[in-house]
Amino acid sequence: MSQSDCVFCGIVAGAIPSTRVFEDERTYAFMDLAPASEGHLLVVPKAHTKNLLEIPAEDLAAVAATGQRLARHVVETLDADGVNLINSCGEAAWQTVFHFHLHVIPRYAGRDDLTLPWVPTPGDPEAIKATGERLALV
Repeated sequence: MSQSDCVFCGIVAGAIPSTRVFEDERTYAFMDLAPASEGHLLVVPKAHTKNLLEIPAEDLAAVAATGQRLARHVVETLDADGVNLINSCGEAAWQTVFHFHLHVIPRYAGRDDLTLPWVPTPGDPEAIKATGERLALV
């Protein structure tokens, strides 16, 4: 997908309407049109980047800082009981728009029916250890 075909680039450029919540030099935050809960919004870097694996560190830091700022804001303003910050990287991880983005999803105890996408169950300790050793960076 080229930048000219990217819906989020169109939103950042103002060519596609959005409900802007916040904007700074590097980031743009707007309301999600298919919200998981009241106040669900998205934070994107203004510069087009496909996903988490490709975003420059400076833009990732800016998106994370804006996400944190807005997470605090939705908890305070909407009286949310918590918040999820979610990024999906790749089709297998449920990414549907291929411009890096962070979902800020307010959570309301007993007032929303969102659930984890998997049921956490204990894993095999030896397999976990072996995988951890393979992944160790030192």
